[in-house]
Amino acid sequence: MACPIEVQKAFFLSSIATFLVGLVILYIGRQVRILSRKYDFFRWPPPSNRLKFNRSKMYKFHTIFHERIDMLISGQTFVGRLLMILVFLLSIASLVIYFISSSNPASNCSSTDTNILLVDLAFNVFFAFYFGLRFLASGDKIKFWLELNSVVDILTIPPTFISFYLHINWLGLRFLRSFKLLELPIVLQYLRIIKSGSSAKFYKIVSLISCTWLTAAGFLHLVENTGDPWLKGRNSHILSYFDAFYLVMATTSTVGFGDVVARTTLGRAFIMFFILLSLILFANYVPKLVETLTGGQKYAASYKVIRGRKFIVVCGDISVDTVTSFLRNFLGHRSRENNNEIIFLGESLPSPELEIIFKLYLAYAHFYHGSALKREDLRRVAVESSEACLILANPSCPDSHMEDTANIMRVLSIKNYYPKTRVIIQIIQPQNKDYLLKIPHWNRTSGDNIICFAELKLGLIAQGCLVPGLATFLISLFMEQTGKAIPKHPWQELLVDGLSNKIFTHFLSCDFEGMSFREVSRLCFVKLRLMLIAIEYKTKENGFRSLMLNPPEMIKVNRNTIGYFIAKSLHEVKRAFLYCVNCHSDVNSPEIIGHCACRSKKEQKSHSSISPGNMRHFHNKRTNEINIFDSTKILSKQTALTPDFIMRDTIAFDRDMKNDLFDSSGLFHWCTPILLENAILGSAHSQGDLKSVNIEKCSMCVILSSPSDLSNNQRTVDGEAILATLNIGTLRLETNKTLNTNLLEKCSRLSSYSSPFQGNFRRIPILIELKNASNIKFIDQLCGMNPDLPEANLYFSTSFSTGAVFSCDFLESLFATAFYNYHVLELLQMLVTGGVSYEMEPYVGNENAAFSESCFSVLITRGRCKLGLLSLNQTMLLDLPARDTFGEVFCASLDNFGILCLGLYRLIDDESRNPLHKRKVCYF
Repeated sequence: MACPIEVQKAFFLSSIATFLVGLVILYIGRQVRILSRKYDFFRWPPPSNRLKFNRSKMYKFHTIFHERIDMLISGQTFVGRLLMILVFLLSIASLVIYFISSSNPASNCSSTDTNILLVDLAFNVFFAFYFGLRFLASGDKIKFWLELNSVVDILTIPPTFISFYLHINWLGLRFLRSFKLLELPIVLQYLRIIKSGSSAKFYKIVSLISCTWLTAAGFLHLVENTGDPWLKGRNSHILSYFDAFYLVMATTSTVGFGDVVARTTLGRAFIMFFILLSLILFANYVPKLVETLTGGQKYAASYKVIRGRKFIVVCGDISVDTVTSFLRNFLGHRSRENNNEIIFLGESLPSPELEIIFKLYLAYAHFYHGSALKREDLRRVAVESSEACLILANPSCPDSHMEDTANIMRVLSIKNYYPKTRVIIQIIQPQNKDYLLKIPHWNRTSGDNIICFAELKLGLIAQGCLVPGLATFLISLFMEQTGKAIPKHPWQELLVDGLSNKIFTHFLSCDFEGMSFREVSRLCFVKLRLMLIAIEYKTKENGFRSLMLNPPEMIKVNRNTIGYFIAKSLHEVKRAFLYCVNCHSDVNSPEIIGHCACRSKKEQKSHSSISPGNMRHFHNKRTNEINIFDSTKILSKQTALTPDFIMRDTIAFDRDMKNDLFDSSGLFHWCTPILLENAILGSAHSQGDLKSVNIEKCSMCVILSSPSDLSNNQRTVDGEAILATLNIGTLRLETNKTLNTNLLEKCSRLSSYSSPFQGNFRRIPILIELKNASNIKFIDQLCGMNPDLPEANLYFSTSFSTGAVFSCDFLESLFATAFYNYHVLELLQMLVTGGVSYEMEPYVGNENAAFSESCFSVLITRGRCKLGLLSLNQTMLLDLPARDTFGEVFCASLDNFGILCLGLYRLIDDESRNPLHKRKVCYF
């Protein structure tokens, strides 16, 4: 029979009245408590001692009772989980009863089977009991009353009691029980059915979509069968729940057949709203659902190793920025002779942006979902067969220590899985290098290497302070340039030509055995058109290996010595290996030097050398080769300053160590640490603070970029540093006539930012760090010169060529350099750290470390070659007999002073075109 309007209102009012009355009572109760605490209404007259005791017992009982209720419904206890699972199952059962009862129109009041009514009543009694427990355990009652689960209980429980009282079953709002489906992922986790994040994501999306469909179908079933309230149901029509669900599915798919339609105004208004909701639902959750279903299978396969095909494994921070930078530098490296496949092992599924990147590099890069901490995932990507495993780090992460810890754990897992795997790792903090060196299977000689961002960055900047332009010089040698420049000025032509020079390593010819480094370097420069700057020296006694930059005369070249060259290609460097005194002594063009058929070259890999009978003739012939370049003359013994670093008194060394003048390694002066708060004396944005720290006396002002996240805004990430540069660069200080003359001369040589002196004023030389290389154009404007090159060639800009800018992009490009030739990265680390070997690193900076090296070894390291900037007009180089060309300067400085000239720091252009007297780095 049709249900009267009065009966339907009774069912609705039972729910609405319960909700509103309860909300009002809770609000009034809260206001009463606030007023009682403020005005002490209930504290007069003062309570007696017995009343105080009773209140204390009641408060204690209330606290214990509240804690027990919390534990009873908490998911952390077995009883709490059991109750939550039981409520979910009974809600689904109640929803099934609704589906069975929906066979009758919602507008009808039917006297259904008493058993079904009793079962439904029992379910709702339990729901009411659980609702009461949650109410008692809640801290904020009003917030609890407005929660979704609470609203569902309030709207569905009271009508059940009305049905039992009137013996009439009216469906009403019971379809709201479908909201309980949202708790499906939590219940499945309690039942230990969900064991992965992808499964939890899948069930969450499924429960959300199912809840939306069932709730929408229930609402349409209600309004279409009851009609519009203002028409008192005259436009109602019979619509089964199945037909309502069919209409919802057709609306969701945006395909309307017209066989089932909504006729009421409320139904049609809901359909219009639901169409928009369906579009949002499909656009957001359906792709995620498909990704969850197929993503695990798509990226869960195993890499198939093919014999003859080389590949590397990359893990760690797999993000859009790190992957883009890595692929750009690795695939664009000039040493990439073979097409190594790149296998990325990521702990999370790739984002849509990252998937696009992998599709663009589909021929080289492949992604696999997994973790380097799991042996199964390492087996899937065949780490044991890879050329190397590279571990990426995120230098912009908020917690650098946790980032380094995670990467070190990855190294431990990889070495534990296969100890012979070559590992190259990026870390952020220098102190974390000690943990890697202590790993049992860490082997530097097999190519294991560490790229420390903070150490290399701060070391290069520090060297740039001591030697202006050195940072630019080293970056250009070690970094591959990605763009092509079209020079517009003569100085740019020299700069672009010098940028093609890189660092290469190769074995030296056995004909160089027994010669000093100075002799070999001069011969390579004059005869082979190569610049030899360092060698890898290996002692014959204990096999100790050491990298030496311009070693002293006492160090002789051994057989199979590795040399470090500055050249344009590896083909040119091979001349130093193929050179033969017998066959190439009369060759004037180095391009025709190649393999020879003489006996000495055939026996190059053997342990035998030239026979003793021919040794004297061989030595005389080799000496003639060295002295073939006669454009310079050797200075007299009185004027030549032969370096004598090793001849130091060991007693003085012991005295320095006892007086704590040096650290435990004997290389660096020891000083007590100072808190950063005590070292900060002001702000670079205040000119008053700059003058208070005597900035006019500084030789170089370094501006470090703020530690902000690069992913936020790449254009403004260097904003603070650029503003500080603007403030300091425009600060013109009046020169004091009584100022130290040596300081003025030093500042005049060191200034690379602009002209240090203009009349009676000087400008502060600046070295600025930039996280985003494209911001160099702003520094060019501050320097007074507009950038002449497009953004693709910012490394050819004026500020970079003069050494005024250091870009952090250089550090990201070292991965490819370390993979293809780890010797080159070792040279860079030696230049940055001041010649500290890997064996000595654990002792540097440790005040209590026990250093086991001999005094003689420390003295040799102390006597290592230093980098410096020498003026041709104000230093010992003024006495050179010939210095019209770079070749003459190179040979004369090497012959007379043992100084290895790597390049020039000269004016960009003549004075008419360069009014600021800006200098640039020249490469040879």
